Amino acid sequence: MLEEFKKFALRGNVVDLAVGVIIGAAFGQIVTSLVGDIFMPIIGAVTGGLDFSNYYIPLSSTVQEGLAYADAKKQGAVIGYGNFITIAINFLIVAFVLFLAIRSMNKLKKQEEEKVAEPKEAPEDVKLLGEIRDLLASGRAPTSAPPR
Repeated sequence: MLEEFKKFALRGNVVDLAVGVIIGAAFGQIVTSLVGDIFMPIIGAVTGGLDFSNYYIPLSSTVQEGLAYADAKKQGAVIGYGNFITIAINFLIVAFVLFLAIRSMNKLKKQEEEKVAEPKEAPEDVKLLGEIRDLLASGRAPTSAPPR
């Protein structure tokens, strides 16, 4: 059983998946920082310093008005629509950044495939040898010497 597990764990797909998860987690931290530290402050500045995350509707009379969302949740039931708006904006920004990253990777991959797909012109000596082979295969002798 140990040998079977070793084969499974060291298969290429499992290792590739592990590397993808690790890189994905690191990339996720970069994107989270980009959203939280760069984009959201800009959005806050554009909207006049609004912090959506503290917008809520109290559903209980025990919740005091004007508290932060986290404190209001401790006092009773609240609908945190502001937190939902913040998370939705974060998602849209993250999705757009990932779209741009994948789009640029696809462009690079396409350029690489086009380079590989372009047929390279054969050198003159290879062309000449090909012509000689074709003449020998057809059983005819050349009528004149090829120019050099």
